[in-house]
Amino acid sequence: MNESSEVALAFDDTELLPAIAQDTDTGDVLMLAYVTPEAIEKTLETGFAHYYSRSRDELWKKGGTSGHVQRVADVRVDCDGDTFLYRVEQEGGACHTGYESCFYQTLDSVNRDEKESTDPTDASAVTAETTVVGERVFDPDEAYE
Repeated sequence: MNESSEVALAFDDTELLPAIAQDTDTGDVLMLAYVTPEAIEKTLETGFAHYYSRSRDELWKKGGTSGHVQRVADVRVDCDGDTFLYRVEQEGGACHTGYESCFYQTLDSVNRDEKESTDPTDASAVTAETTVVGERVFDPDEAYE
């Protein structure tokens, strides 16, 4: 049974909320990115995933450069209105490093370099040992020439 409701979206001063991209066929989590109200509107309007790049400070269409677009089956919002789930049909790899998913590594250990920083909240002094378990599906040097 489908019913209509209204959810207050919890955009804060930055106007950014996380959006998780999930493959509609496999259920695999492909990536996490951030969205603005404009990115959500463009996604709903075009049927293609749009996100907000914090590093470039701009709206972007997933696959705009690489051609590895995400066709959006639907957009869901969580109960708190502070996270989106894009259920997508992914063309090519989702990860800009060439992997099918951005979550292509398992975490083996976390290392904190105590000499590097005495501040326990300093993330630059933390590294991780990982094992690659995902599949590389494209060459990023060719896709982002």
